[in-house]
Formats: sequence, structure tokens, C-alpha cells
Amino acid sequence: MALRIITDSASDVPKWLIDKYNLHVIPTPVVIEGKDYFDGQTIMPEEFYSILKSGVDVKTYHINAYMFRENFEQYAKNKDQVIYICFSTGIAGTFNAANIAKTELLETYPDFDLTILDSKCASLGFGLVVEKALIMAEKGADKETIINAIEFYCDHMEHIFTVETLEYLYKGGRLSRTSAIAGGLLDIKPIIEINDLGALVAIEKVRGRQKSLKRLVEIVGERGANLKNQTIGLVHGDDPKTIETVKEMLIEKYGCTKFMESLVGCAIGAHTGPGIIGIIFLDEESEYDKYLI
Repeated sequence: MALRIITDSASDVPKWLIDKYNLHVIPTPVVIEGKDYFDGQTIMPEEFYSILKSGVDVKTYHINAYMFRENFEQYAKNKDQVIYICFSTGIAGTFNAANIAKTELLETYPDFDLTILDSKCASLGFGLVVEKALIMAEKGADKETIINAIEFYCDHMEHIFTVETLEYLYKGGRLSRTSAIAGGLLDIKPIIEINDLGALVAIEKVRGRQKSLKRLVEIVGERGANLKNQTIGLVHGDDPKTIETVKEMLIEKYGCTKFMESLVGCAIGAHTGPGIIGIIFLDEESEYDKYLI
């Protein structure tokens, strides 16, 4: 029996974190030319972006109830306590599928203690929360305290993104063809956030890549709290040079000192394309930070 924190690959947690905590990450399915792959398991982000750039047809679908049951059952058998921090319901049907699997498992394992939390976050938005929960569990915090902390951090996590190309937003139905063509001609770069409902929405339009990056950094200053001391999430779609530039801007402008960096994985990258850049941060300090020291 143990308390286990698990998540899915849309959290984009880096490999070092997975290895450090032996973290169970349930992979998101990816369909490439009609064949199923699994994010972070049978296809890695670096390979994924190479395929995406080649123009091959790539689709994703959310983890289904059968997959969840396969991943959860080992913990039910072992009588573990489990907290599953999942991809936002505002983007995928992951949360509902996980709950279907839980209901099915409770018929066989009625004492299975599984809590499924809708992060309403994406990428390192809940990847950062996963790390905090793992640290708290390692330091002996009880399940209820960890759940309360997870809910606080998820509620106060800000996600600000921009994309290099509008092509993938159009393909995913988040942009009309007319807007995509016009935006491409005018070099429009949308500023995208995850809103309170956990959905991807464009909040501003900026002309030019450099202006869009500058605007991302400005928004961090407008919304962020205690930026010098919190861990800032930095994510990119196979563009390490640009994310390093953004990192330097954050250090220079706000004195940021702690970062978690990762590639945007297949779950989001398929719909945003290569060149996506994101900054993820908290807009409020927390009483739960004392558990992380």
C-alpha cells in the first residue's frame, strides 16, 4: 500500500522528473498515417515534430476508459491510494473516460481509493503541479492536504502561448480558413491562454514573432506573483533557441531563477504545430509552498 501520484502525457513532464520519482505517465494516443502510437512511449516528441514538419497527417484522440482501466488496475490490486491529475476537460474528454474506468474498477475493487482531478490545465501547467504533489507526498503530506494543494495550484496556474504558424490551429478547427490566410499574410501571431474553463482561447493578436515573444513576457509581469522565487514552466515545439531567448528575457526583466523546461508533446503539439512557445506560472503565492521546502 502506498500513496501514488500519476498523470498523463499531456502534462509534458520532463524525463528527469519521471525518472526521479518513478512517475507513472499514461500516454496519449497519436494517429500517424492511420497507425496508433503512444506519446512518450512509442513515439517521442523529437521524432513527432520531425514527422509533423514533413506534412504527414497526424491526429490525436483522448485516452479511453479501457486504457485507463489497464493503467489503474495495478494500483487497485495493490490497495494503493491514488491521485490522478489529468488533462483539462476544456480540451479533451480525458476526465470523463477516467471516471468511467474508475466506476468499472470499483465493481471489482470496491475499496479502491482513487481521486481523479481535472487540472483545467495543459502541458507544464499541470506538469508543475505534478512535481509539487510528488514533493509533498515524498515529505509525508496526507492525501487530503495534497489534493487541496493540487486544486489551489491548478486554479492559479497561468498559461500563455504563441505559435509560429496558424496552419495547425486551422487544421484543428480553432481558426477559419479566411482568418488563417489573412493572418499568414499579415504575419499575425495570436497570444493564447488556457482560460478558467480549461479551454484554449486567443486573447490578443500581435504582428511578428519577436513582438509576440515580448508580449508573452509582459503578460507574465502583469499576472505573475513572486516571480523571482517560483518555478516558471517553459515549453516549446522543437525550438530550443527561441525558448532560451525567452528564458533570458524573464531572467533580465523579473529576476526569475527557477525554471522547468520541456517540449510540448503530441497531445497539444499536433494542434499547434512546430514553433509553439509557452510560459507557465502562478498568479498567487500559496500556503502550501511550505511543504515544498
